[in-house]
Amino acid sequence: MTTTSVRAAETTSKTRRSTKTKPRKTSLLRRMRRAWQLYVLLIPPVVFSLIFLYWPMYGLQLAFKNYNIVEGINGSPWVGMQYVSQFFHSHLFWPVIKNTLVLNIYALIALFPLPIILALLLNSLRNQRFKKAVQLITYAPYFISTVVLVGIILMLFSPTTGVVNRPITALTGNPVDFLSEGLFRHTYVWSGAWQTLGYSAIIFLAALASVDPQLHEAARVDGASIISRIWHIDLPSILPVTVTLLILNMGQMLSVGFEKVLLMQNPNNLSVSQVLDTYSFQIAFQSQIPQYSYATAIALFKAVISLILILLANWLARRVAKQGLF
Repeated sequence: MTTTSVRAAETTSKTRRSTKTKPRKTSLLRRMRRAWQLYVLLIPPVVFSLIFLYWPMYGLQLAFKNYNIVEGINGSPWVGMQYVSQFFHSHLFWPVIKNTLVLNIYALIALFPLPIILALLLNSLRNQRFKKAVQLITYAPYFISTVVLVGIILMLFSPTTGVVNRPITALTGNPVDFLSEGLFRHTYVWSGAWQTLGYSAIIFLAALASVDPQLHEAARVDGASIISRIWHIDLPSILPVTVTLLILNMGQMLSVGFEKVLLMQNPNNLSVSQVLDTYSFQIAFQSQIPQYSYATAIALFKAVISLILILLANWLARRVAKQGLF
């Protein structure tokens, strides 16, 4: 083969490669043009994420600086891990971590199975009117704002004028303070159950709606009871969704309902209601000398631990249930 023929063959192969890659770019552009409405709908969440989720990360450097309002973020001097170390050596470090974990673990154990049970029960109902009525009654509390919810709690459970305490006082002679140190966690968790139970069951109902009805018909023909059908058909079908939500909840073990805890907090229950979010809020905005850098260091610590918990929960889910978030 001569040199000219070799060069011609190389030129032909390069031309073929270029012609193979061009249609891919063209097809991608065509797909984007055909589905341009979907890309337009994608713009608002992308802009929201950039502004409210990624841009605030610029302020995380406050955790490593001695922030001065006059000098600004860029002009403030670096202090390294000073505020992180200060938080670790603080006398409130372990009490705040303990309160946060106890409140979250209690809420996870008590509230996570309830939406699954409600979804399974609603899915097994045949009376559509009764089913819709139960859904409406359980969904409605979710749309009550946190401020209104806490106001309802304070009115119902007030030791002096609360409706709940009137029969208790008549029977025992002493009212019960449901926001005291001993009952704060129970009031917080079970009021959250009343508010979020129906709404949390929606995703499980959506997963159950994808179950093939022929599976239930075949099981019914074989004589399987409703409990057996739920155990062998419905539960395995919602297992991926359950594992995903459990992993996400594990990542929020150091985050609680900040507004609700802050509004329910009082001097009588401060020893059990002081969590990471309220502690950093008080340091940044309610102390005599605002310590923005210290509060940012606490928030950064919480974010790092939450990321570790998500990765650990995902690893365990893949090892045990063969399901994972990523």
